[in-house]
Amino acid sequence: MTTVRIGVMYDRDWAPEGLPAFAREVEALGVDDLWVVEDLGWSGGVSAAAVALAVTERLRVGIGITPAPLRSPALLAMELATLARVFPGRLVAGIGHGVAEWMASVGVAPRSPLALLEETIGSVRALLRGERVELAGREVRLDGIQLVHPPVEPPPVVAGVVRPRSLELSGRVADGTLIAEGHGPQDLAHARELIAKGGATADHDLIVLAFCSVGEDAEQVTRTLRPSVEGHGGWLGRPPEQVFTVSGRPADAAGRVRELAAAGAGTVVLRIVGEEPLEQLRSVLDALAA
Repeated sequence: MTTVRIGVMYDRDWAPEGLPAFAREVEALGVDDLWVVEDLGWSGGVSAAAVALAVTERLRVGIGITPAPLRSPALLAMELATLARVFPGRLVAGIGHGVAEWMASVGVAPRSPLALLEETIGSVRALLRGERVELAGREVRLDGIQLVHPPVEPPPVVAGVVRPRSLELSGRVADGTLIAEGHGPQDLAHARELIAKGGATADHDLIVLAFCSVGEDAEQVTRTLRPSVEGHGGWLGRPPEQVFTVSGRPADAAGRVRELAAAGAGTVVLRIVGEEPLEQLRSVLDALAA
């Protein structure tokens, strides 16, 4: 079997006060990653990552994703550096465009989303390496900024992107790419081509989010997933039946994880839908181990 890291998302709709216990429990189950969400109006991604890191010992925690328009690159680098120094080797920082309508609703819509994302990722990575950054870009200006306490081990900075030009950008400037829910093996093959076109090296990480629902009753699983699949299909511009999920009986779900791994995913992050998410996670892990 292709080796793949297994992660789980702490869904944005789950109450923040449940995060510490959930993080401890999934670490005990043996998952590799826990990913937290930063969507406008829900929870802060950096603060959620800090909570999860503080209550666990081994778990890698990913932030998926900080919207570049909402975040000063200097402040974001400061926040990430603090976490990376206290919890070395356990953080992944995701940065993306943010939802255009949400960014407009708080008055931070950029003139050029592509330029903003490239300048943000580039400057954040440079600051985390301890460099002094001078940048007079189209969207970002940094006048000789340098971190006093850069991390000894800079965390990977990945781009959470979907569209072709953004995938090329990720290959050019990021350590990895975070692929949104609903994308299957064929999508990953296309994404890898675009990322490579941007100039990605062999160690460019591909982290794939996937809706997950597991059970013995196939019809019940379909009903459980339907709202998520239909809503996300609308966002992706594809019919629900073309939205890839990790679902079905545990062995079926494990097979879907293996399909993503064979297509190039280095990490598969399960966004579990339905009741008893920890039990669903356990059943997928058991099936993968079998």
